Amino acid sequence: MKILVTGGAGFIGSHLCEELSKTNGFEVFSLDNYSTGLVENHVEGVTYIRGDTVDIDSLVPFSPDLIYHLGEYSRVEQSFEDMDVVWQANKQGTFKVLQFCLKHACKLVYAGSSTKFGDGGLGRTQSPYAWTKASNTELICNYSSWYNLSYAITYFYNAYGSREISQGKYATLIGLFAEKMRQGEKLTIVKPGTQKRNFTHVEDIISGLMIVGKHGYGDEFGIGSPEAYSVIEVAELFGGEVEFIDERRGNRMLGDVVTEKTEALGWRADKSLVQHIEALRARNWTTD
Repeated sequence: MKILVTGGAGFIGSHLCEELSKTNGFEVFSLDNYSTGLVENHVEGVTYIRGDTVDIDSLVPFSPDLIYHLGEYSRVEQSFEDMDVVWQANKQGTFKVLQFCLKHACKLVYAGSSTKFGDGGLGRTQSPYAWTKASNTELICNYSSWYNLSYAITYFYNAYGSREISQGKYATLIGLFAEKMRQGEKLTIVKPGTQKRNFTHVEDIISGLMIVGKHGYGDEFGIGSPEAYSVIEVAELFGGEVEFIDERRGNRMLGDVVTEKTEALGWRADKSLVQHIEALRARNWTTD
């Protein structure tokens, strides 16, 4: 069975490639342009293809049985500045992936965005990132109706764990806080700080992706922890000194966790953010 992971050298994608490569009978491939992915995330036994999803038809010379499409732009506040990149990756790239799936009659597992459910559904239009991801889920559902595409759509909720980006423009919150603690710096919190997130360990996300890839069909396969923390509460768990920064566009206050369909397949989130932060502290805040 040939499985292609777009974004396979990234944070979540590399963990997925690693898990898939452990399964007998799976031949695993990654397509990544390394905009945020790293060669250091490569996994033994996986074949890596460098390039953009818009060129998938020329870069992937075989017919996969299953495509996990994780290779899109995935930041909220930053997407206002990166509209050209967002459009290229999330609209043009995903269109090409859909066409490729039809050509090769393969199942698609799409990594949607939980921003779609934020603030009672208003989150879907609060940023270029959120809108492109939400509208892509509609396009995928339509492709199923129009062309009989086999698909499942998953939704991640604030992933954390080893290999997450801890520095620079695309750093994730847990990784960023750990790095600031290691450097003895203040923990920066976007105002008001009461915005809540359901932080989900990458291992829980991977177990969800594996089971949805095997058994899931349709939309709304949420993969998120039921435990929600405000950003201020997370900073308190780290125990660092706090510095507030100005509010940013697209920063939703709440996110509704939609996990019923994934749980019906036998999935449960079982990792604890508190335990993870305690482990980071024991390792002097290193994230790997």
